[in-house]
Amino acid sequence: YVDGTFGRGGHSRAILAALGPEGRLIAIDRDPAALATARALAADDPRVTVVPGRFGALAAHLAGLGVSAVDGILLDLGVSSPQLDDAERGFSFMREGPIDMRMDPTSGPTALELIRDTPMNELAAILRDYGEERLHYRIARRLKDAEKSGALTSTTAGHAAGPCAAPS
Repeated sequence: YVDGTFGRGGHSRAILAALGPEGRLIAIDRDPAALATARALAADDPRVTVVPGRFGALAAHLAGLGVSAVDGILLDLGVSSPQLDDAERGFSFMREGPIDMRMDPTSGPTALELIRDTPMNELAAILRDYGEERLHYRIARRLKDAEKSGALTSTTAGHAAGPCAAPS
């Protein structure tokens, strides 16, 4: 079985409880905290193989392990509570933190870098296509203006009157 979004490992533990002694679980995640939890589980259970990476590269991960078929795949999609609870991850608007929002905080641009370095029309397209945001253009424009003025300093900067507040 494959748990392509290991997270805290709750689903993986349930799968392991149902697997026989010959079963195998491949745990995939790209979040360093999730990988640490997965490695601790693997240290206690030899049926667990931990793979750092994206579930989107599942075929390559399985090929690298010499696995040609699996009996099941679990993907629990979305942001997890630990990411929202840890202000330093930059996902929460409830706690002061950097504007980061990376699933793997060691890879790729932060959300603030993306806002700064992406042309407004491209940023609007990202918000429209991936966020399904109806007001994508207006939000992109306000984000770009706020970044340019130096107002984007943290996840809580300018909440009510911030760049994404309701239009007046």
